[in-house]
Amino acid sequence: MKRYCYGVDIGGTGIKVGLFDVEGNMLDKWVIATRKTDNGKDVLKDAADFLLEKSKEKGLTKEEILGVGVGIPGPVKDNGDVLELANLGLGYFNLEEEMSAMTGYKVKAANDANVAALGEQWKGKGKGYENMVLVTLGTGVGGGVIHNGKIVAGSGGAGGEIGHFPVNFNEEESCGCGKRGCLEQYASATGIVRLAKQALKRDSKGSLLSQEEDITSKLVFDYAKKGDELALEIVDEACRYLGIALAGVAQVVDPEAFVIGGGVSKAGDILTSHISKHYKPNVMKALRDREFLIASLGNDAGIYGCARLILTSNHQISES
Repeated sequence: MKRYCYGVDIGGTGIKVGLFDVEGNMLDKWVIATRKTDNGKDVLKDAADFLLEKSKEKGLTKEEILGVGVGIPGPVKDNGDVLELANLGLGYFNLEEEMSAMTGYKVKAANDANVAALGEQWKGKGKGYENMVLVTLGTGVGGGVIHNGKIVAGSGGAGGEIGHFPVNFNEEESCGCGKRGCLEQYASATGIVRLAKQALKRDSKGSLLSQEEDITSKLVFDYAKKGDELALEIVDEACRYLGIALAGVAQVVDPEAFVIGGGVSKAGDILTSHISKHYKPNVMKALRDREFLIASLGNDAGIYGCARLILTSNHQISES
């Protein structure tokens, strides 16, 4: 009998679902809208109903489904307990128990950035590295730590929150987490735009950015690649903070590689080279020779990692 599993990556606007075989091949994928009605309770119900509907459509029996791996935007304890999902409106609950009751399938849950890291380590750019760190640069900055091929979630499921690593003790504006000077304030897409606007106020230096009505992080990198002086300074500043933060991370977990994902990672080599430039002088000599790579799975990293959660828990993982 062939066996399958689902990977479900729950986000603030969409729920990504993938169907996988035991070798980790994605056979199909879908995206459905995230409904935040009824204090977020419809999120799990919608996901569960969708899984049951797709299993019925494909003629898959309960016995053929090994389980469902779920990634969510918040800390998850090893037993499936979730303290709060502020972006979805959900308070304390046990995700694994609730979703299992809705579907009849085994459920394993983890933080979304952590499962993305697991996905990249298994089938993406991190393949071949048993110890790696994923850094996601999007609206915020997320992260996931993989040690000996497994997620480092920590005691409360909040391990890998790289975005809130303190990098500037002179910052006056608050981060979304309530602290000041977090990496997310400088290296996320919104953080880079913030740096750009501050730089333009000080001195535009004849930058092409001064002619733009709507500045984005992509524009900053595009102009930097063209040699725009101010854009290059902004890129270098954002990457200086990244280099400092990742040097700190390296001295705790000693990874073989850093894999950079998220929308900002599309900038490519200019991003990794500037991060590496600032990483090396801020880390001990024994840790300087580390790889900086651009993630390859894109938005599918999370569902790959969710599938691996189930496959490893069932001892049916393939390393291919």
